[in-house]
Amino acid sequence: MQPNEVKALLESRIDGCQFHIQGEGCNFQVIAVGEAFDGLSPVKRQQLVYSALSDEIASGALHAISIKTFTPTQWKTASENVQ
Repeated sequence: MQPNEVKALLESRIDGCQFHIQGEGCNFQVIAVGEAFDGLSPVKRQQLVYSALSDEIASGALHAISIKTFTPTQWKTASENVQ
């Protein structure tokens, strides 16, 4: 799979989120930013993203996925710290 394919899958399955995808083959790093994560525990956030990709994980099309999730407010703070 390609990063743009993973991004398209996530965008079609989780509303109102932005996705930043890096990686190749079956190993990807996903950064997800959206209001959907507001009020969810870190585990629930991860489960939301994993469940959106469950078919691809089960088929082996995706193997190793690293996920970081942020609300828009958290992302603003995180992105400011990166610079």
